[in-house]
Order: sequence, then structure tokens, then C-alpha cells
Amino acid sequence: MHSMLSNLRRELHAVPELDFDLPETSAIVRRVLEPLPCRVFSPSRGAVCAFFDAGKPHTAAVRADMDALPVAEQTGAPYASRHAGRMHACGHDGHMAMALALACDVAEHLSELPRNVLFVFQPAEETTGGAKFVCESGVFGEYHADRIFGFHLWPGIPAGRIVSRPGPLLARSSETTVTVRGKSAHIARAEEGADALLAAVRFVCGASDVMNGVRREFGPCLLKFGRMESGTVRNALSARSQLLGSLRVFSDEAFEAAKARLGALARALETDSGCRFELHFSEGYPPVCNDEALFSSVRAALPEMELLDAPLMIAEDFAFYQRALPGVFLLLGTGDTPPLHADTFDFDESVLEAGFGAWRALVRMP
Repeated sequence: MHSMLSNLRRELHAVPELDFDLPETSAIVRRVLEPLPCRVFSPSRGAVCAFFDAGKPHTAAVRADMDALPVAEQTGAPYASRHAGRMHACGHDGHMAMALALACDVAEHLSELPRNVLFVFQPAEETTGGAKFVCESGVFGEYHADRIFGFHLWPGIPAGRIVSRPGPLLARSSETTVTVRGKSAHIARAEEGADALLAAVRFVCGASDVMNGVRREFGPCLLKFGRMESGTVRNALSARSQLLGSLRVFSDEAFEAAKARLGALARALETDSGCRFELHFSEGYPPVCNDEALFSSVRAALPEMELLDAPLMIAEDFAFYQRALPGVFLLLGTGDTPPLHADTFDFDESVLEAGFGAWRALVRMP
């Protein structure tokens, strides 16, 4: 099994593709699936599904993401990317390899399984949320799927270790843009203007207090700004500032509360500063929240799994599946490797055996 997993992962690693445009990747996936006793089809743009009919009333779904990142690979590996400026720097090649190996195993043991199995190979996880379009296709209702499982390789967790937690696991991520419009004036006549730079700084400071309140009421959350643009010269008040950041929460209630309270802060600052505020929050991906009842069954099936103490602030579009049907997302440790999205990210492929084994146990759950 190690050889199969390694060979598939390396073949996929060498041909990284982006977003929905995945012809070589899809061809490899189809080449493995089509000889197997399953129906291979595409429910939505760029997606490849395979349905294994065990003659049962319900279906377990397995998801693997296929897209790569616009990163120039620097690993020097013999299987490194052959596509300039693109790289599987997030482990999706490993996810696909595990799922394809599982499909081969399912084909050999289909009559023994308690459920049919639906494999979902999904595009655009890194960009526009390809999971959303798969859900909107109606494929889970059509094939009577009542559960879905997914994995993500994870640096910093010991190699081969599987971890997760019930309830919130990964955050909702919303790109947050704050635009402040003031009035420029020479600093010697500052009273004639409205200082957009100062108003933006006051918003950043006030937002910290706002988020502390949201945290006390709703649990872990985060709002940080990584970029600020303001002004033109040193001796004139800025007429415009823009803050670019990210809001991370773990529930719809926390998201709505944060937006409302930050809006109230902006209105108060408008009165004080004479500036005008415009706030924009992208919808982003929902939070990844593991179904509590299904998670309890997963714990029984995977006694080796360890529990995370707290959810993580990273976002993942597996969340869309969990809004369509019960789902559990797990993290598979890669050990002391470079971080995800790094141009040197690589991992010991032996960890894929642990992920394959876990998926094998999950599709055998009653």
C-alpha cells in the first residue's frame, strides 16, 4: 500500500493545477477510478465523483480536494512540479492519493460494506469554494449520502497522528475591508480637515475591545489587519485610509454579532472624527463544525485519534458539506515539516498509510 500511495501522490504532485482548471489532475483521477466497479461522473464544474453501489439504502461520502496553489516550488524533489509557478503546497496531492487508494480497496470489498460509498474529488478549495457548487448540484440527495468525511495534512502534529475534535474545528474566514473617507488639509490647519489616518488607527484600537466582547460571549474569535494604506504626503492630513484584514469566528451568531458591533464602532467614530466609514465583510467559508453524534461514532472507530483542546483559526471549504449533511473533518500530522503554502512544503509519504487506514475504518462504520 505504501508504494501505491507514494506513486499516486508523486504523479499528482508533479502536475499541479489551479482553481477549476484541472485537466491533467482529473485525468489521473479518472484513470484510476474508471476501471473500478463504480459510476464516474462530474456533478459540477471541475469535480469528479465515483459512486460505488453496495446495494444499501445509505451512502458514506469521502472528499478529496484537487487544486494546487500559485507557488513556485523550491523543494528540489525529483517529483517536483512540472508546471512553472504552481505547486501542491497544501497537501491536496496526498488527500487525493489516500482517496484513490481507498477507492481501490472499496472495489475489492464492496459486498462487505454497510453503506454505498461516494467519492468526491473537488476543485477550487483554495479559491472560490468548489465544495459549495458540489453541494448545490444535489449529488448527496441523489445518492442518499448521510455522512461525509475529509482529511487535511497538518504540519506540527506528530507524523501519522490523527487529531480532531467534536463541534467547532476550523474557523469561518471573512476578508474584512474598512475604508475611511476624510478631508485633507495642511497639518498647520488641521482643524479644517478630517483625519482619515487617525480615524483608521482609532478603529483598529477600538476593534480590539469589540472583539474581546464577542470572545467573552461566543468563544474564540479573531480580527486582525495586515495592511493599511493612507495619505499621500507627510504634512497633510490623509483624506482616505483603507484597512485590509481578516475576521475569524466559529459560528454564524458570532459572525453577525461581530459585524454589528464593528458597525456601531464605525458610526461612533464618524461622529467623533468627521470621517465616513465603509465596512465590507466577505461571506467567506462557513466554520468547519464536526457533527457531534457522528463524531462519537468516529471516536469509537478510530481509538487512536487524539482530541484537540481548542479549534484552529484556519478556514476550509469542507464546511459547505457539513451544512448539507453530517460530516467529520480530521487532521493528519506530517510532523516537523515546512508550513502549508510554503514553497518548500513536503512530507514523509508514510503518513498517508495512517490516513488511508482511518478512511478505511470510517467507510465500514455501521
